[in-house]
Amino acid sequence: MNNPSRTLLSAAALATFAALCTWPGGDVQAQANPAYGKQDDARDVNKTMALANAGDAQAQYKLGWMYDLGKGVPKDGQQAMLWYGKAAALGNTDAQFNLGRMYEVGRGIEKNEQLALDWYQKVAVQGMADAQNNLGLMYLDGRGVAKDVQVALGWLKKAADQGYADAQFNLGWMYDRGQGVPKDGQQAMLWYGKAAALGNTNAQFNLGRMYELGRGIEKNEQLALDWYQKVAVQGMADAQTNLGLMYLDGRGVAKNVQMALGWLKKAADQGYANAQFNLGWMYDRGQGVPKDGQQAMLWYGKAAALGNADAQFNLGRMYELGRGIEKNEQLALDWYQKAAVQGLADAQNNLGLMYLDGRGVAKDGQQAYFWVLLAAYRGDPSAKSNLATLEKTLTAAQKNKIEANVKAWKPVTQP
Repeated sequence: MNNPSRTLLSAAALATFAALCTWPGGDVQAQANPAYGKQDDARDVNKTMALANAGDAQAQYKLGWMYDLGKGVPKDGQQAMLWYGKAAALGNTDAQFNLGRMYEVGRGIEKNEQLALDWYQKVAVQGMADAQNNLGLMYLDGRGVAKDVQVALGWLKKAADQGYADAQFNLGWMYDRGQGVPKDGQQAMLWYGKAAALGNTNAQFNLGRMYELGRGIEKNEQLALDWYQKVAVQGMADAQTNLGLMYLDGRGVAKNVQMALGWLKKAADQGYANAQFNLGWMYDRGQGVPKDGQQAMLWYGKAAALGNADAQFNLGRMYELGRGIEKNEQLALDWYQKAAVQGLADAQNNLGLMYLDGRGVAKDGQQAYFWVLLAAYRGDPSAKSNLATLEKTLTAAQKNKIEANVKAWKPVTQP
């Protein structure tokens, strides 16, 4: 599920200067003109500087943008703030917006959500959809201002009604997930549909997910496949993974293992851990491909290094059993530990049993009880049955202390 999308930098005034790409949740990237060399950079900087010093607001904005992105000059947050500030004081809405964004994310300056909100507010009331979208999200999250869902909805709808796809996507997400509003599949579909029609890939992906799961609407795997296909060809790894799994299972399309492998590898090659895990699983289990322990280890290893708990668990299992590789209980324990601290109940149970038996580690009944109890609290049936044996090995005081630690325990997500 893709989360709300914020506009990064105002693109409205940049058509004169350069093409700007904004990526939800990512960094702003200026598209370089292949014919734009160092001499052109120097001439452009000098001309812009002269106009800016003469009080031209548009040139001041452009100069701030150049320092902000390092276009023709070294990146310099303080210089960007200086020139954005001059342009903003003269009423340049793009400079006002970009000041808000710099304060919101702390880019080049100290983060200050109150000032970010103030700048967004100045531009939002003038009708800029980018600012209305970001202002709405700040009200939704309660950042720089008291949380107010109705105000958030109001600003997002103003932007959405201007045909601003990010705001339409964000409204769809709110209704889809019940964030500040009652869950409403029809409203989610309405807003996702508007954003998707404008090419918003996050909305296209989430439409595919709703159709795949039948969440809020009637399940339709053919439509799910179609939406995933639209996004997958644009390079979204989430969609490539889901599309690959649909080809692997034959859902919404005839089963085609080669197509499945192709899409999963596209996503995996982008460093997408879920795709890497699924490739590992296919080779580990021989699902559509010959069993291959080395390939399984390769793909599980890539996903595990990115913090994928399922891949970490499966590596632990392979090392514990010697499945496709040489048995190594120390490495099994290490991988179970990594997955267990992230909250994976299967790993917690297996880690507890290794402490119980002293495999790969010294026997420790209290550690065993801690991890198995943690897994049992998360509903693992094997852990629940293992508790009866473990409880007999501890005193009441030991159990009480461990149970208190388990109740206070929180998972740690790996980067």
